[in-house]
Amino acid sequence: MSEQPQFTIKVDQNKYLPAGGREVHAIVSVEATGPALPSPAAVDAAVVIIIDTSGSMSYPDSKLRAAVAAAQTAVDTLRDGVEFAIVSGSNSASMVFPQQPGLVKASDGTRQRAKQELKKLKASGGTAIGSWLRLADQIFDARPGAIRQAILLTDGKNQHETPEQLNAALARCAGRFVCDCRGIGTDWEVAELRRIASALLGSVEFIRDTNDLAADFRAMTEAAMGKAVADVALRVWTPKTATLRFVKQVMPSVDDLTGKRTESAAQAGDYPLGAWGAESRDYHLCVEVPPGEVGKEVRAAWVKLVVPGAPGEEAQVLATGNVLAQWTDDEALSTKINPRVADYTGQAELAQAIQEGLEARGKGDVDTATARLGRAVVLADQAGNEEITALLRRVVDVVDPATGTVRLKRDVDKADEMTLDTRSTKTVRTRGAETPTTRKDETVPTRRGEG
Repeated sequence: MSEQPQFTIKVDQNKYLPAGGREVHAIVSVEATGPALPSPAAVDAAVVIIIDTSGSMSYPDSKLRAAVAAAQTAVDTLRDGVEFAIVSGSNSASMVFPQQPGLVKASDGTRQRAKQELKKLKASGGTAIGSWLRLADQIFDARPGAIRQAILLTDGKNQHETPEQLNAALARCAGRFVCDCRGIGTDWEVAELRRIASALLGSVEFIRDTNDLAADFRAMTEAAMGKAVADVALRVWTPKTATLRFVKQVMPSVDDLTGKRTESAAQAGDYPLGAWGAESRDYHLCVEVPPGEVGKEVRAAWVKLVVPGAPGEEAQVLATGNVLAQWTDDEALSTKINPRVADYTGQAELAQAIQEGLEARGKGDVDTATARLGRAVVLADQAGNEEITALLRRVVDVVDPATGTVRLKRDVDKADEMTLDTRSTKTVRTRGAETPTTRKDETVPTRRGEG
């Protein structure tokens, strides 16, 4: 096992509620510091690369050539000792390397053989992504304790299996491995690939220029090599009288984790976060508590970063933090909005407005599309998010950014629309991160302990 990073939890909130107030919001920032890259000899990791080889990958055939080159780059990026496999996906999934379902350790010899097998790939058949994921899951089955990372590339919609089959595959694979998804061309569906990535705690990106594919695969593989702790979870305890309304990841991207909860103890549930290296992520919690007397302070939630133990074993606690609530009759205190809570709330609303606006546009609902994309323009302008503002201006003509007065463009490049859609969930680090209401809780030594 490689040396683990040191984890800390920091809570940003305004704990003060008005008399009768119930809703508590907090940003929980988790940071891991320490060795960015575990030593090669200590790595316990497995990577499966899934390449779409459906017939559409040959129209034009530069797509398949770029996919092969990207997969070869990923193979070259693997460090010695990391186990890997390559899967070809069409109507069904098949092994590219090794020939039988399983993993092999990366070495000069295995990397060379894998790259040779990749050169033999041909494009034919359809797209059944659920079957690709099931084969990856079968491959990973032999490495339950490893950091398990899949990379999936497609250029099409999941047309050759039923939605129920894909749903069943996602339900089976969730929590068993992380999958980063990439789309090329303009015939795949952003919402579909985002759903797959969300279920498997991965990222989704649109690679607009296939010349950029190899660099992206290298970056994804390097990131996988930098992970040091597998299967981390955010454990949230709340009092019996409280209700946890939601738990959302808000940095580096917006992802609602609320439905991924598994019960871990009385009044506590675990939210899966996947594998971690030296990095930081932010989460937005909302807890509803019964009103208390003015001056009373309570713990609205107790958050822990844990590595859940096997059945019958205690969890490994990495860090802890508290979300507090205190009632006051001081209006200046109770009406102050924590800047980080406000900023991330705005960014989550921005993502939703963009996705709803683009969906309405696709359905021909001009009024809804105009209203939602106009709202997105306002939010992006207020946040100073120049990248999203520039992408929005490729879809709408902005008359007044302050009021959100826009007109839908008549002719929009589909690639521009897909770029806006995929980038909508990416967030930027909030301004004013260190505020008077910021508390940095103690790091918990890496040990087996309370769950």
